Formats: sequence, structure tokens, C-alpha cells
Amino acid sequence: MIAVYALPVIFAITLHEAAHGYVAKHFGDLTAYAEGRVSLNPLRHIDPVGTIALPLILLAVSKLFGGAGILFGWAKPVPVNFANLRHPKRDMLWVAAAGPFSNLVMALFWALIVKLGLSMPENYFSLPLALTGAAGVFINIIIMVLNLVPLPPLDGGRILVSLLPHRLALRVARIEPYGFFILILLLFTGVLGYVLWPAIGVVMVAVAALFDLPVQELIRLTNL
Repeated sequence: MIAVYALPVIFAITLHEAAHGYVAKHFGDLTAYAEGRVSLNPLRHIDPVGTIALPLILLAVSKLFGGAGILFGWAKPVPVNFANLRHPKRDMLWVAAAGPFSNLVMALFWALIVKLGLSMPENYFSLPLALTGAAGVFINIIIMVLNLVPLPPLDGGRILVSLLPHRLALRVARIEPYGFFILILLLFTGVLGYVLWPAIGVVMVAVAALFDLPVQELIRLTNL
């Protein structure tokens, strides 16, 4: 399980953060660039607890009890000074959206890997490719959908702040210091999974259809 999920989890979380830094640099904030965080090197983004320990624990618990829990984790947050952006409120949307978009791109890449693994003659590489690819699709869709929840400091919350009129945006932004605790509460009470699984399922079906993959086969490959 660790061999199959390790690379997809690490890249899903760390490249998500790198995407924020890259887009922030594009729109005028060099904070992340100056700290060497606009990088595809996962070692620059890995948080030992959030990127490795917690996702593996949640994954193991989910498999052990036969559940379908939401995988949760984080990398070292990429520092972004929104005041340095050329148009702070407007550009915040693109900086925030870059993370979930990177997960969508990675989900499509891993779907190609699944397609490759399933199309190969059965050998030592075909099944590991298919399993790792399916894990990559699954992990990236979960992280993408989770981060689009409109709750600061998640990306969806920042997107919402960017889109709202100033007065409403300020009210939503004030939630940010408590957002992480709200998220943890929703996660462990099961409310988060209840809300997100339908959206995750829709995206899984769409990605499977795009690559002409049987969605049931894709789901079966994620159930190690």
C-alpha cells in the first residue's frame, strides 16, 4: 500500500503548493520564489507530519476498517504576500485556483498511467502501473475537491473572498483563523465526507469517461 500510494501522495500535495508559488510569482509576488519554493522538488515542500505521517495513518485506518474516509494532509504552506500582487483581490483568485488546477492536471496524468498499465500485456510492470495510476487519480481528485471547499484558508475560501464584494469578502476572510479547526471538526464527525463524496464521484466518472476507462475498474484498483 505504501509503495503504491507514496509517490502520488507526495506529488499531489507538494506540486499543489509549488503551483501556488509559481502563479504568485507570475502575478508579481516574489516571496515564495525568494525562499526557493517555486520548485518541482518535493523535498522543498514536504512536511513530515502533514505530507507523510498523517496521510499514511488516515489511509491505513481507512483500509483497516474498510471505510472510505477523506484523505487529509498538507505540505509546508507556500508563503504568498497578497499585497505584492499587481491586483491583490483579483489575482488572489488565480493564485488560489492554481493548487486545485494542478491536482486536476495530475489526475489526468495518472489516468494515462492507468490506461497504459491496463493496455500492456500482463507482466511485472502492468499491475503496479495500473495500481499507482489509480491511486494518483483518486488522491488528486480528493485533494482538488477538498481544497475547493469555500472555507478559508482553503483555496476555495480564497477564491470566494476574491469573488465577493469587499464588505462580504472581509466577513468571510475573518473566518480564516478558525478555518482549520472547523475543517478538522467536519472531518472527524464525518460531515466532510458526506458533503464531498458525491462531488468526488462525479469527477472520478468524468476522468474515467475521458480516458475510456471503466469507472468500476478504476475504483477497484484503488481498493488495495
